[in-house]
Amino acid sequence: MLNRLVIVNSVLTSSQLWRKLLEQNRAIAVIRTDDPEQGINMAKAVAAGGMNLIEITWNSHNPAEIIQQLKGELPHCTIGTGTILTLEELEKAIAAGVQFCFTPHVNQTLIETAINQQVPIIPGALSPTEIITAWQAGASCVKVFPVQAIGGIAYIRGLQGPLGSIPLIPTGGVTLDNATYFIEAGAIAVGLSSQLFPHHALDSQQWDIITQQAQFLMKRLSVFRH
Repeated sequence: MLNRLVIVNSVLTSSQLWRKLLEQNRAIAVIRTDDPEQGINMAKAVAAGGMNLIEITWNSHNPAEIIQQLKGELPHCTIGTGTILTLEELEKAIAAGVQFCFTPHVNQTLIETAINQQVPIIPGALSPTEIITAWQAGASCVKVFPVQAIGGIAYIRGLQGPLGSIPLIPTGGVTLDNATYFIEAGAIAVGLSSQLFPHHALDSQQWDIITQQAQFLMKRLSVFRH
């Protein structure tokens, strides 16, 4: 029983630190790429724009390699992963040194495994039942995905009455222009992907454009960061 209490207390501390990071940053850059070198450059570009929370999706090409390299080259950033579907993928991600993990669904085994390894885990959920199930299972936060398909900002605002104590991270419909409105509606942070990485900037390797996108976002979110 004592060992169990030690693990639980440690996990609570890990989750609290994760939520503090979210409050300090308010946005996560989500990177999905078939080219590891491109993924590294994407991450460096948003980091130069002030974004410190970076997710490398596990369905990228060689995600473990990208994560390990970024942890060495961007030590001030917190590097995690997403789109984790199976226990095998989660174990490989943890072995690669991820500092947080997103899943698109609620899976008790994945949540328990991450908890035991003291890795913040953010399952994806959509309905109030799914959100509560994820939270009661031990999730560090809950990803609301795809938020735009079910009402966007209004949906996040509507959840605050009954579920206001659960920290929510909407993704799938968050833009540079509406990110602040999601925070105002009650989200602890937001996740963005395509909005930060325009195709023309990637195709032409104009990393300064991506840096400017990140700077614009972080400036808009600055009033909520603490």
